[in-house]
Amino acid sequence: MGSNGSKGSAEHTGSSSADRAGDARDRDSEGRARNARPRDGLGRPLPYGTDGVPRQPEGVVRTPEETVAEAQRLLDEGKPFHAHEVFEDAWKSGPDAERELWRGLAQLAVGLTHAARGNLTGGARLLRRGAGATETWASGSGQPLPHGIDLAGIAGWARELAQDVERDGRAVDAGARAPRLRGAGAGR
Repeated sequence: MGSNGSKGSAEHTGSSSADRAGDARDRDSEGRARNARPRDGLGRPLPYGTDGVPRQPEGVVRTPEETVAEAQRLLDEGKPFHAHEVFEDAWKSGPDAERELWRGLAQLAVGLTHAARGNLTGGARLLRRGAGATETWASGSGQPLPHGIDLAGIAGWARELAQDVERDGRAVDAGARAPRLRGAGAGR
């Protein structure tokens, strides 16, 4: 991770094209392998030197309210890969009791990412896994609406989307099929 906390360009990771020539891997300031290639809105790597979308900073500690708001914004923009990174930060930095909640939501965002990229089998599988994880967490915690998140509605959205991608056999528009984390649950 770079000094500003982002995991983006070579400028932030301390590597350059010349560095890559001697060591084929991008490295962060601590020497860990870290891909510095720009990414598109679905998180797919682009060629070096291409303009990509800004990457989510890594390791950001947010309140649950901030996490849900930022993830919803990214989902609405058709950037579920980036929303998954926000959920991943919450799962890694939040209380142990909520770890599986955030992990399940991250799986749902990755499932939408794969469905939008055209990996329909993987997308459907992750959508169902994330739905099951959030339902299991809700059942075990007794909290069907943690931080205002409609877990039953989200699980229903995920299963419906999984069925749709399997039936239709084509990639989905991530922004158009984004879930509503709060409120009526299912996507728009």
